[in-house]
Amino acid sequence: MKDDNQHECISKSDLIEQTVQNIDKFGLQVILVDSTDYLPSFAYSIGLQKSYNHPEIICFGLPKSLAHGIINDIAEIIKNGEKIKSENVYTNIFDNSRAEFLKVDKVNIPDYFGACLNYYGNEEFDALQLIWTDRNDIFPWEMNFEEEFLYKQPLLDRNGEFKFYEPKNLTTFTTRQWLEENKPILRVVHDNEGDWQFLTGDQMQDDIKIVALEELIKIDKTLNEIFDLDYGEEAEREYIGGEWKRNQMDAD
Repeated sequence: MKDDNQHECISKSDLIEQTVQNIDKFGLQVILVDSTDYLPSFAYSIGLQKSYNHPEIICFGLPKSLAHGIINDIAEIIKNGEKIKSENVYTNIFDNSRAEFLKVDKVNIPDYFGACLNYYGNEEFDALQLIWTDRNDIFPWEMNFEEEFLYKQPLLDRNGEFKFYEPKNLTTFTTRQWLEENKPILRVVHDNEGDWQFLTGDQMQDDIKIVALEELIKIDKTLNEIFDLDYGEEAEREYIGGEWKRNQMDAD
């Protein structure tokens, strides 16, 4: 996943230098990552652990200016000596709505904290995810949460075994060779209409079969590595566990 445009024009070393300067001056750096047609935007802090011995903060699906301001507001709370606690309900983060923080599962950190990992190097860090409510002040895990927001903020305290944003029973396309002959998935396509294709590479048109997304992930958890494949992208590898090479799909 790419950092915000303000960081794309500078090198990794320059970004680390900028981050070090901002942490020394303000106690933290905020990284903003743009949304795509498929993936939600998100923002996260770097430096709260170093400056205040506090987990870093991440939030999803908010306008960039709001996300930046909210993380800075939370940092002010931390600077004043309060430790943010997971699973407590907070009413002082947003106007007229609740917020809660979830502890980010370590398995999800590499997917979202790229610049943070670069800064800390081999030093481990913890993170908390800020969760917002819908227009009726309902959390995602509560009954009647608005469906249109359901995949705007993936819950990073869970889903380590299934990282995709879609429902587990999503209809996907695979091959007879995978189903009947245990051939490995070597090519994955996420087309412009949002359909997922998990292909063995030796299939013909008559070999295409339908299966629930969860069934593929249960058998081959390495498919989680391309959960963030955007619309119109494909990925290929030579064997299970091999490096995925991502490309834009051909127009045809």
